[in-house]
Formats: sequence, structure tokens, C-alpha cells
Amino acid sequence: MSELTYQEVGATRHGRLPAGWNHVRHRYRLPEECYAVAAEAVLTWRLHRTAGFRMRTDAPRATPGVRVTTGLGVGPLRVWGPCEVVWVCDDERSAGFGYGTLSGHPARGEEAFLVTRDDAGAVWFEVTAFSRPDRWFMRAAGPAGRVVQHGYAHWLARTLRRLCARR
Repeated sequence: MSELTYQEVGATRHGRLPAGWNHVRHRYRLPEECYAVAAEAVLTWRLHRTAGFRMRTDAPRATPGVRVTTGLGVGPLRVWGPCEVVWVCDDERSAGFGYGTLSGHPARGEEAFLVTRDDAGAVWFEVTAFSRPDRWFMRAAGPAGRVVQHGYAHWLARTLRRLCARR
């Protein structure tokens, strides 16, 4: 039985984010020739791990229902955020997933990581999320917590560009 901590499951899939939540929407251009590398990096957790985040998963690849816990920080100061993959796409035009927060996560909401190819052939990496603080330290962080979330998106994009350059 799912322990998702929010009702708007799947809202990041089509970009219609629910009102009353903090929203994150970032889109980054990638080299056109790196679609396959970027898609695989997102779907296999390689992007997050290369970016320096600890990832505990019960599968090597994102699929609906897979549990994943992301760790941010160092040693005993590491904060773990349990999530469950709620949607996945993987085809020639888009690849990625969205995961939702589970009980014990410092926030409530959903976040998506998607690599797309548009009609002109341009390749994009998108991070979309809606969230609210759920634990005392996230509430205490106030706007700084949202700054960290936006910084996280930028760091992932930078990391993905580096992975594409290494092809």
C-alpha cells in the first residue's frame, strides 16, 4: 500500500501543477546528440549519483512503484528523502520519471526529471516540482529551502551536461 503524502499524484507528468504549492519549473538545453546518454542517465539514477547524491533504490531503473531514497548532506547530517516513482516515460521523444514523497520525507509533493526532444530536434532537460515543507527544519528554512530546491535543479542540469560531454 502506498504511503504517498499528497493527493495530486502524477501532476508533474503534464505540467499542470496544483495551486497552493511551491512550484519549480526549469528547462535546460542539452547538445542534440546526447539524447540517448541523457535519457539513460536520468532513468538509471546515474544523473543523481554523479551529482553527488546518495541513492538507495529497490531497482536499477525507474519504473512505477519503485522506492527510492535520496540522501543529501554528509555523515550524520545527511537528510534522507524517501519517494516512490509514480510515472515513467521512455521513448524516442521523452524519457524520465516523476516521484512522489513518502512518509518521512522532509517535504510533501512530487518532482519530475525529463529529457525531451522537440520537433526541431533540440534536446532539453526539465525539472518540474510542486512541494510544501513537511518537517520542522524545512518549515524553519522558509524561502531558503526553496532556493535549495532551485539550486538542486541547476546542479542536476550542469551534471547532465558534463555526462553528455563524456559520451
